[in-house]
Amino acid sequence: MRHIAQMVRSMVAAPRRPRTPKIWASRWRNGRPAQAWLDTAWDQTSSGRVTQLAQRPTEAIPFRLQRARGEGSIGVHSREGQTRLDRLYQDGCAKIRLPRDADARGLEAVLINTAGGLTGGDQLSWIATAAEGAELSLTTQACERIYRSAGGRAEVTVQLHAAAGAQLNWLPQETIIFDEGQLDRSFEVDLDGDASLLAVEAVVLGRTAMGEQVHQGRLRDRWRVRREGRLIFADEIRMEGAVAEIAASAAVLAGGRAFASLLLVGREAESKLAAVRAALGAHGGASAFDGKLFARLTAKDGFTLRRALIPALEALRAAPLPRVWRT
Repeated sequence: MRHIAQMVRSMVAAPRRPRTPKIWASRWRNGRPAQAWLDTAWDQTSSGRVTQLAQRPTEAIPFRLQRARGEGSIGVHSREGQTRLDRLYQDGCAKIRLPRDADARGLEAVLINTAGGLTGGDQLSWIATAAEGAELSLTTQACERIYRSAGGRAEVTVQLHAAAGAQLNWLPQETIIFDEGQLDRSFEVDLDGDASLLAVEAVVLGRTAMGEQVHQGRLRDRWRVRREGRLIFADEIRMEGAVAEIAASAAVLAGGRAFASLLLVGREAESKLAAVRAALGAHGGASAFDGKLFARLTAKDGFTLRRALIPALEALRAAPLPRVWRT
């Protein structure tokens, strides 16, 4: 018992020195995460009070953020006057669903990005083929979202091919770009013979109802359409850097926050011009020549854009839009 009592008195008399902890520090610098382990040096006075002397960084630990990857592919053919599925492939975050709609013309495919949006380094690819006499309409389940990038840009590629007598409709819902979001999008179409194409891409720079502002960012939207291997249409949009200042220019969006591009390629394109101009109103313009009709629409926000965009698309298509646009 005497030895135990001496040990207890010795432990009380000599204050213990704390272990040296390591602290994980995480900061954002210039939009990029900088992380390092910090060693903390401590000292202990004779009274037992512990004081922190300094913190010094040690070696940086490399890390790699998880990125979304997705590829979806669909092919259709015509049999007995009906468009039927020929091929379906989906990988990663890219999913394709085929809803049944009695009012649909041809076959409708809904494209889904299960990642819930895109950010720097994400890659998404869609491929669609319509055989002779088939009609395929492709749309998205919801608006695509381009979030703030911590480095790099999101990449989306679309490749469409229509055989002679086929009709392809590329009808995705709007793309919403958030502040410091970066997107490179490529839209490539190959048409054979008298194949037809209807395509739209709508972009919204932040949600005005949420008070969002897009000050910095990047958008590059590249369109190329070929018939029998010959380039018949090309369009390119590039907004990079101070997006808010660029959009404020009268030659760009005149302070608007949303815009859309529409293209119709086919024998009836020029006959649709008057109806499309009436639907677009004062904030849009359209021209038609050589079997092509192209229109661009600007608006103060996404709601105003959609209100004018839907009638214009229905005038070009002469049929209701896919159900996801109407719900």
